[in-house]
Amino acid sequence: MQLTVYDLYQKLRKEMGPSGWWPADSKEEIIIDAILIQNTNWQNADKARQLFADKTAFAPTKICQLDIASLETLVRPAGFYRNKSKAIRGVFSWLAEHDFDYPAIRRQYGDDLRNKLLALHGIGQETADVLLTYVFDVPRFISDKYARTLFTLLGIDGLAKYQDLDLRYQLDDRFTPAMAKDFHGLIDEFGKVYFHPRSKFAGSFLAGDRLILH
Repeated sequence: MQLTVYDLYQKLRKEMGPSGWWPADSKEEIIIDAILIQNTNWQNADKARQLFADKTAFAPTKICQLDIASLETLVRPAGFYRNKSKAIRGVFSWLAEHDFDYPAIRRQYGDDLRNKLLALHGIGQETADVLLTYVFDVPRFISDKYARTLFTLLGIDGLAKYQDLDLRYQLDDRFTPAMAKDFHGLIDEFGKVYFHPRSKFAGSFLAGDRLILH
């Protein structure tokens, strides 16, 4: 069966139910999670996340008060602790300048918000899109490894890098912020089940489908 990307979302939602993503209690927790998960797995990121929870309860004022040595101690289980610590400090310092008023930040920067995020230390394309979607409620398609793997298995070639898919597809106006959040979660949950190994995809409810990008 040929599917548009919107059809794909609807099929994933029908078969799997709502994803409940991002599983966090605050936007600040999501920001920390998004940085910790860079270049590591969920298990390692979660160890560091728990340290942050115990130390700060993800309160923005407490996070901003951490010195760099304390930050590095909390981040260390997630790896790349120096770079990630600088990223957390940079993002939270910038947010503090705006009183952590996320709607106001979105209004101020408008369409330039993604570029502003990319200008912050340690924030790459994937993390910027996660923050746009889950923190600022700007619907973005997150072209992570799970998404690129799924689209490849559904017949789309040439998706080795993040920008290979990011430049070819973005969500259309039918996707609300809530749907964009759910779609990313569904893709990643699907990938956890059917991509390890990839041969398991042949037994999935998407086997035999072909994707159309437009």
